Amino acid sequence: MRRILFALLFAVFPILVSAEVLPAPVGGAVVAASPAALESQELVFFHRKVFTFRSALMGISASDRAKRAHARIVDQLALSGDHIVTVQGDLFGFQIRIDGATSFVVTPADLNPQREDTLQQIADHSATVLRRAIAESEESRSLESLLRALGLAALATAAAAALVWLSSKARRALLTHLITATATQTERFRLAGLHGLHQDRLSYGAHLLLLLVFRVLVLVLVVEWLSFVLRCFAFTRAWGETLNDVLVELIFRMLEATAGSLPGLLAAVLIFYLAFLATRATDRFFTQVRNRQIQVNWVDPDIATPTRRITKVMVWLFALAMAYPYLPGSQTEAFKGLSVLLGLMLSLGASSLVGQAASGLILTYGRFYRKGEFVRVSDQDGSVVDLGMFTTRIRTALGEELSISNATILGGTVRNYSRAVQGDGFVLGVKVTIGYDTPWRQVHAMLEQAALRTEGVLKDPPPQVLQTALSDWYPEYQLFCHALPSETVPRAVVLSALHAHIQDVFNEYGVQMMSPQYVDDPSTPKWVPRSRWYPAPAKPPAENSS
Repeated sequence: MRRILFALLFAVFPILVSAEVLPAPVGGAVVAASPAALESQELVFFHRKVFTFRSALMGISASDRAKRAHARIVDQLALSGDHIVTVQGDLFGFQIRIDGATSFVVTPADLNPQREDTLQQIADHSATVLRRAIAESEESRSLESLLRALGLAALATAAAAALVWLSSKARRALLTHLITATATQTERFRLAGLHGLHQDRLSYGAHLLLLLVFRVLVLVLVVEWLSFVLRCFAFTRAWGETLNDVLVELIFRMLEATAGSLPGLLAAVLIFYLAFLATRATDRFFTQVRNRQIQVNWVDPDIATPTRRITKVMVWLFALAMAYPYLPGSQTEAFKGLSVLLGLMLSLGASSLVGQAASGLILTYGRFYRKGEFVRVSDQDGSVVDLGMFTTRIRTALGEELSISNATILGGTVRNYSRAVQGDGFVLGVKVTIGYDTPWRQVHAMLEQAALRTEGVLKDPPPQVLQTALSDWYPEYQLFCHALPSETVPRAVVLSALHAHIQDVFNEYGVQMMSPQYVDDPSTPKWVPRSRWYPAPAKPPAENSS
């Protein structure tokens, strides 16, 4: 029952709030201004439009004529009598009388220029409407009529609720039958173990179709129920009689507006379809460039993917600008206000966004780094995972994935350890300081030997050692070697292994390392003989492998 009441309220609410359907009553008789013409004034008695005054008469404006006619009718109905409405011709046109006394005058200047009705027809129609309004006014004060209207409204409400309940039951039963039928049909269309029809999709489609039919049926029942209930009471009978007409007129207006917007809508759809075809061609072209199937001088394969994204965004923006005038409602004030609001939001909040996007474009097309290269940005070392429009994601040696804004990266220093290598790979560098009493040739040979022992370090090109400084107490040696990023071992692990092999080689040859500072010779050499390489709990490689 709660669902039925909710459906009734849901369908009635839009009708009740419509000003065209339910004008606000004031004491049973109002004088309403016609929106068609500001100089005309309507005479409405008991919610029925009796006549429209369109001109002045003997210096009395149309508005004053309507007010005086309304007051005159009220005064005439307050007198005793049969309240018989008649039409009488005179020099000005036709008089509308009640019990022989003039209520108002219909003149030729009051004729509607858009209609072909004669003055006699207008006067007779006004008299007929006034008679009906007077009869309904008297009926509204009758207790017997009110009780009869309440009884009819109660019966109509019960009947409408019963029909809605039966419709709901019928929908559920029909849905169950359709689900069973779809299951049977999908089994019949099964071929070689494959389903030609999907039962879930068919069931869902049947559910949506029945739900749509049910709601349309409930809407029609509620509208007819409301129209009948309003017609039962004399005070609201005029509303009930016009309810169906207003609803039908609204539907025809919607259909007319839809038909009128079809040419523009088709043009917009055509523009968007051409944009879709352009983006498909763009995808194929840049995919071939990225896969090096097509070589062009103005697009590098490494930047083919971001260029494809930017091109697609530009194509859709251009399509939107071209299709905007053809969209239904684009010229309305609401659409224009929404456009102004969006522009204001972008102007207030897009300054940092545009800066980030510009930084991303500079990093992309400046080719500071590429995906997969090992870099140092914002004091963080890691492999580039993704270079986006606003942020760059790198993965550190600890397995952490960091997102750094492109503006921050562009404002700092970018160190790329992969660019010095021909092809795939990255550079490893180690700096050590050894005393002057150790021959530099020996130091070079030991560092190169330690590099060649390290797994992941390339032998071609061979490791290289440079003496970068001759300080006061020691020379500085810099070891450079290349490593492959395709190895499963990350750069930090390779660098750690290189450090360990450097210590082993220097200990093997009894050379003392004084990094990072060397000021004075100690009393005994600071090196570790091979016999002391594996003190507890350390284990030799043989024991580790076993």
